[in-house]
Amino acid sequence: MSPALMKMWISLASMGFMFLSIILIYLSRYKLKAGLFKAITAIIAYFLMIVSGIIIVLVVFSGPTSS
Repeated sequence: MSPALMKMWISLASMGFMFLSIILIYLSRYKLKAGLFKAITAIIAYFLMIVSGIIIVLVVFSGPTSS
């Protein structure tokens, strides 16, 4: 697998993490009523958002790949 294709899959996974974190944040704010489960869901969501942001920054600033 070429480095460019690997970077594409990594950034796609990062976007998936962002989408999953949006769903989890929505669930924790508006749908869940239990306190502990709501907090755990929110912590996981924000952790995924931070990780995906770091991954996207690393992918963008790593520069173009040579073929």
